[in-house]
Amino acid sequence: MSSTLLTRTEGRAGFIEFNRPDSFNSFNREMALAMQAALDEFAADPEVRVIVITASGKAFCAGQDLKECITPELNPGFRTILEEHYLPILRRLRAIEKPIVAAVNGVAAGAGSSIALACDIVVACESAAFAQAFCKIGLVPDCGGTWFLPRLVGLQKAAALMMLGEKVGAAEAERMGMIFRVFPDAEFAQGVCRLAASLAEAPTYALGLTKKLLSQSMTRDLESQVALECECQIAAGASHDYEEGVNAFLAKRRPEFQGR
Repeated sequence: MSSTLLTRTEGRAGFIEFNRPDSFNSFNREMALAMQAALDEFAADPEVRVIVITASGKAFCAGQDLKECITPELNPGFRTILEEHYLPILRRLRAIEKPIVAAVNGVAAGAGSSIALACDIVVACESAAFAQAFCKIGLVPDCGGTWFLPRLVGLQKAAALMMLGEKVGAAEAERMGMIFRVFPDAEFAQGVCRLAASLAEAPTYALGLTKKLLSQSMTRDLESQVALECECQIAAGASHDYEEGVNAFLAKRRPEFQGR
């Protein structure tokens, strides 16, 4: 695994940690490809029930490393950056049928913000901030940002954030529905671990189906969506976790879900 990205497991949670703190964890090709590999590894590991994405240092991710873009021998070009770096990451984040948490420990800007918002649950420390910084350098939002952000905060708010490039503090991001929860800085690591453990103990097979339903709901009409709900509910009803959940409820004990 590349030194630009660290991975570890804690219990049944797999952690992916951006590790370019001197560059505010901005993406270069090496880190982007390493993230794709890490997501594939945790997706395939049955012992990993939830994936957490966070970062080392003071920033979460400043987006694309502009030094890579302006260095002729390193610059892969925008098409390559989008089609080989970011879009494969985005597709994995939405396709992996496990809960994925973005634990934003600092500034998330540009593609870093878009990647965070593409996760299932976003939490942040109180000193974190989000910025649609593309307009500051004459670019447009990418990595799914124009799809996710309007659905989270509304079209007007998204347009203002993208056209002005203003930073949004964690508390304001929570208030406007951009993210799920803010933890005090001193409690952030503990809060993330508690959240990851709670999700890992949940019926993650059903959570994966819920994720599929939520993603599909953005582009389906009501009739096709309820048909998909029926399909997913039948699958969930045939799972080990459903049987265990019902038995535990009737026996008045804590369920032991296995994610299958």
